[in-house]
Amino acid sequence: MRILVTLLVLAVVGIGGWQLLPSQENKDKTITVGTTDAVTDLDPAGAYDAGSWALFSNVFQSLLTFEPGGVAPVPDAAQSCAFQGSGLRTYQCTLRSGITFPSGRAMTAEDVKYSFDRVKKINSDTGPSSLFSTLASVTADSATTVTFHLTSGDATWPLKVATGAGSIVDKEKYPAGALRTGTEIDGTGPYRLTSYTKDEKAVLAPNGHYKGYLSGSGRPIELRYYTDSAKLDSAWKAQQVDVATRNLSPGVLSRLNPSDPTRRVTESDSSETRNLYLNTRANSPLHDARVRRAMAWLVNRERLAATVYQGTVDPLYSLIPTGITGHTTSFFDDYPTQNLTRARELLTQAGVSLPVRFTFGYGIGHGAGAEEAAALKQQLEAGGLFKVDVKGYEWTDFQKRWAAGKMDAWSVGWVADYPDPDTFGAALVGTGSTMSTGYSNKLVDQLILDSQQYADRSRASKDFEDIQADVAQDVPLIPLWQRKEYVVSTEDVGGSQYLDDGTGVFRLWRLTWI
Repeated sequence: MRILVTLLVLAVVGIGGWQLLPSQENKDKTITVGTTDAVTDLDPAGAYDAGSWALFSNVFQSLLTFEPGGVAPVPDAAQSCAFQGSGLRTYQCTLRSGITFPSGRAMTAEDVKYSFDRVKKINSDTGPSSLFSTLASVTADSATTVTFHLTSGDATWPLKVATGAGSIVDKEKYPAGALRTGTEIDGTGPYRLTSYTKDEKAVLAPNGHYKGYLSGSGRPIELRYYTDSAKLDSAWKAQQVDVATRNLSPGVLSRLNPSDPTRRVTESDSSETRNLYLNTRANSPLHDARVRRAMAWLVNRERLAATVYQGTVDPLYSLIPTGITGHTTSFFDDYPTQNLTRARELLTQAGVSLPVRFTFGYGIGHGAGAEEAAALKQQLEAGGLFKVDVKGYEWTDFQKRWAAGKMDAWSVGWVADYPDPDTFGAALVGTGSTMSTGYSNKLVDQLILDSQQYADRSRASKDFEDIQADVAQDVPLIPLWQRKEYVVSTEDVGGSQYLDDGTGVFRLWRLTWI
């Protein structure tokens, strides 16, 4: 879910005009897509992660969606949407006619209201309720008109509506106060989920009743989930998947050959980032900001990118990544090189006993998490200043642990919810953030609110620059790297270059046989 700055198709195969149309024998053949991005929950109120939202963008509709490479949302389940009056505090949408749930019941404004209300009411630890922090109430004014009433002006509200958090569910199938259990989904997206086995596969069939932004549906798809990059690598090499994305191992990615006639390789710039999050609560050994600054002096991003990731990521020195409005290099400005002396001075000022002992968690199977954790442990333990206890956790357990503040530090990738710097604000460093670091800074919170007042998003740059300067001093997180996006497919699959373009939409319907 990233902003696409440039798109470089590394493998270009000559395609004759006759090849642009799918062969009849492949017309209904399933395309298999492999990924390590697990699904946390099939209920949109209970999931706020890349794997879940990739599925949601195909089986559910939101009122709005994003065009390929676009930065402004366009109507999907809605016929039209717009702010009412001045102040950016009232947002109204009119539903598209003829949308029906799998039961055959027509979607109404009551379903939309119900969907947003239950996200806030359930307020799941692993859900997206934090995205609706400015939502005061929702009213269904008629069968086709829904109005969102905001607590303050929020120019980013349409962007949030277009995310997986805005997935519209059937109010007769989803309980109001609890997450839905089981393996069924009742959505109105371009695909229907016909079969699901947790952590193994999701089988998708084109939804012939879909009505929305798209003009048609795609090929049958089978999403296969792998517990780690090594298993995805093996599946790709054994030709068990037609498309592999997120996340092949750095070793495989670094050896991709663009001239290989048996595959297509797409590399694109991405705004996906990875940070080391730090528990700032009073009971954490990292509570004192001076201790966290000392850690910032010890992290060597260049070495991490060159060794663990073999050049497939770029070092990151700020909360907001390169290519996004407001990007700075605040951590480079404050901590330009590894400096053991400066780190020791800060720990002495803090009056803590050395080495400072803390726990460090990571999600098992997500890229090179184990190798990264080992490398960071080595860097942070330099000079005997820190003692790091590293442990990996299954993905869902890992999410619950950081949400409950059960770890002192944890490294997590952040896939942008929508193409705007705001997605790196409240969700990561605002009070009550999704990353649950316990960090709270009234000035940062006010800057986040101020930045949302500008319909012209370029005018928010100064607020985001100030936010990044404060974060570099308070250090609730330490930026590590910014990803490059890779998708590989067999030479007879087309459209893989459109699969993921940084807008938060996983376009499985763009995949086709050549």
